[in-house]
Amino acid sequence: MLTQFENRSDDGSFMLPAATIAGTRYGASNRGAGNAIHNASTGKAIGWQEHADATQVDAAVRAAHATLDAWRNQTPASRGKVLRKIAELLEAARANLSAMQQQVSGKPPLEADTDVSDAIATFSYYADLCADASLFDAETLTLPDPGVTGERQYEAVGVAALIVPWNFPMVTTAWKIAPALAAGCTVVLKPSEFTSPVEHVLAGIMTDAGVPDGVVNLVNGGGEVGALLAAHPLIDKISFTGSTAVGRKVMQAAAQDMKRVTLELGGKSALIVRADADIEHAVALAVGGAFTNAGQMCSATSRIIVHDDVYRKFMAAFETAVRALVIAPPQTKNVSMGPLVSHAQRARVAALLEQGIRDGARVAFSGALDSACAEGFFMAPAVIAEPDAGNVLWTDEVFGPVACVKSFRTDDEAIALANDTRYGLVATVVTRDEDAAHRYRRALRAGLVWINTPQLIFPQVCWGGLGLSGIGRELGLAGLRSYQELRHSVAQRG
Repeated sequence: MLTQFENRSDDGSFMLPAATIAGTRYGASNRGAGNAIHNASTGKAIGWQEHADATQVDAAVRAAHATLDAWRNQTPASRGKVLRKIAELLEAARANLSAMQQQVSGKPPLEADTDVSDAIATFSYYADLCADASLFDAETLTLPDPGVTGERQYEAVGVAALIVPWNFPMVTTAWKIAPALAAGCTVVLKPSEFTSPVEHVLAGIMTDAGVPDGVVNLVNGGGEVGALLAAHPLIDKISFTGSTAVGRKVMQAAAQDMKRVTLELGGKSALIVRADADIEHAVALAVGGAFTNAGQMCSATSRIIVHDDVYRKFMAAFETAVRALVIAPPQTKNVSMGPLVSHAQRARVAALLEQGIRDGARVAFSGALDSACAEGFFMAPAVIAEPDAGNVLWTDEVFGPVACVKSFRTDDEAIALANDTRYGLVATVVTRDEDAAHRYRRALRAGLVWINTPQLIFPQVCWGGLGLSGIGRELGLAGLRSYQELRHSVAQRG
C-alpha cells in the first residue's frame, strides 16, 4: 500500500513531492508548504503532500511544451502501444492500487477495485483507437471545384492542463490522460491534494510503460496551483473536473488566451420510478445511485421521483434497504458505504442537511453507522420525503449521502420534475414499457440516460452534461477529439 513511498518520517508517514517534472521529483521550495493526507476511515494523518510553487508550475508546463513535437510526431500506433502497456501495468498493480483507494478514501473493496477496472478499461480503449489509423489519417474531401483538392485532419491541440478531483482519483485521471496521450498531446496533471498518493503511483506506472520524460508532468497543491495552470500562456487546453463554482473560474481564466476547455462539473440528477417498475430493482438502483461513494458523485441520482401508485411500496422497501446498509471502514465484513473524504466535506454536507431541515424538509428515515465508525469522516445516509421544490436539498448538489423522494402522477409531470434543474448530467428511468422508455430517453435533459441499469460507465460512451453540468465530453471518440483540433486545407491540383 502506502509503504512503498520514499521519504518516510519517524512515525512511518510518507511525504509526496511537490512536483514531478520531466521525470525528476522536486520538493516544496517553501518549507511547510503542503497539507496532510488523512485516512478517511480513521481521521488520522498518514502522510504529507508538498505543494508546488509558481516556478515549478512554469517548469512543468515548459517541460510539456518542449516534448510536444516529439510525442505528437510519433505514430498513433506507437502511442497506442504505450497506452496498452499502461493498462497491463495497472492490472499487475491492481491489488496495491485498490488497497490505496481503501486506505486514503475509505472506499469499500468493491468500489476501490471497480476504480482500478475503470482506469484499465480506459487506457485499453484509447490504445484500441490508436490502432485505427483512419481516425488520425488525413481525409480527402470532394469539392465542387474540380481544379482544387481538399483535405481534413485532426491534430493534437498541444499542451493540456488536467485538473482532477478527489472523489475518483485515478479514474478521472485516466479519462483525461489516456485520450490526451492518444491524441498526441503532452500534459501537466494536478491531482487533488487530498487523494494524491494513487496519482503518484499512476505517474510511475506511466514512466515504466515508456511514456517519455516531460510528456506527463505532475504539480501538486490546491486551487492556487490549478489557477496558475489555467492562466499559463503555454497551456493550449484545460480539462477540469470539479465544482461548478470553480469551473466558472477556470472558464474565465481560459478566456484570456482562448484556451480550449472541457468542464465536467456538478449534477443534481433524477431517478424516475414509473408505476410499472420492478420495485425491488428500482430500490437497488436508488441505493446505488444515491449512496455509492457515500454520495460523492456528480452523477448521484439524489432526486428520486416515484409514481404515486407505487410510492408507499417503494418507500417501505427503500427504508429497509437503507437501514440495512453497512456503513463502516473498508475492512469491515459486508461493508456497503464508506466515509466522506474529509472532516470539512462531512461538515459541509451536515450543514446543508441542517439548512434543508430548517427550511421544512422532513427526514423520512436514515441509516445507521457501524460500531467501527467511532473515528473517521462517516455520515449516515438520510432520505428526505416530499421536499419543497425550492428546498436546497432538492435543488443543490449536496455531494454526500442525502437523497430526496417526490411523487408524481403522469409522465409529463415526472419529466418536468426531472428537467427542473440548472444541471443536466445524467438520469435513470425504471420502467417495463419500451415506448415510455423511448419517450423519456428523448425528453430528459441529460447527457446520459440509463434505462433499468445501474450507473454503468463504459469508455466507449461519452460522459458530460448540459447547463451547469459543464461543457464538452469525455470518453468515447469525442473524448479523443476534445484533445485535437480539426484542420482543413485546400490546394490547387497539379
